[in-house]
Amino acid sequence: MKILISGFEPFGDLMKNPTEELAKAASTWEIEGVTITTVVLPVVYKECAERLLEEVNRIKPDVVLSLGVAVGRAGITPERIGINVQHTEGEGKFGDNTGYKPTNKPLVPEGPDGLFSTLPIEEMARKLTESGIPARISNTAGTYICNNTLYELALFAKKQGNLIKTGFVHVPATPEMVVSSGAPSMDISLQEKALRLMIEAIRDSR
Repeated sequence: MKILISGFEPFGDLMKNPTEELAKAASTWEIEGVTITTVVLPVVYKECAERLLEEVNRIKPDVVLSLGVAVGRAGITPERIGINVQHTEGEGKFGDNTGYKPTNKPLVPEGPDGLFSTLPIEEMARKLTESGIPARISNTAGTYICNNTLYELALFAKKQGNLIKTGFVHVPATPEMVVSSGAPSMDISLQEKALRLMIEAIRDSR
């Protein structure tokens, strides 16, 4: 099984992004039955999915697992659905890394309102909780860059007959990112363990 894992560069007032660290770590892993390739995406509305799809077309993976950070969440959250909107609020209050701030703008005019992940999200969440890692399925990926990536990737896969399994997972901030705010966090080593377990769950579900 060939799996492409994507993370993101830092954005807004964050000095780091754990998903960039996770992608770099995963590029060195050896997991039985799995070939891993990784990419770090720009936090730019007009470029994030485009960059990811360049890698999809180059690598031709069986699975694409995209990762994003959700500051304030306490556990690992596989996303159920991406929606057809760009809207800058909350974590995206600064706009993207070019300063672009769309408001209530369709991602794809005339596109489906929403598109579901085709990853085994129930199995992924179950494997994590059974291993003692906080996890739950999320029903909203927001309206920022993460949702943008999830939706455009799912739309691409749908047009290709869903031969590629696609989905998105949010991870918490790491402790050093939220020292002053006291927001929930998860150590990067535990996030790495969670990512390994999710890869195994995806592999074993095929």
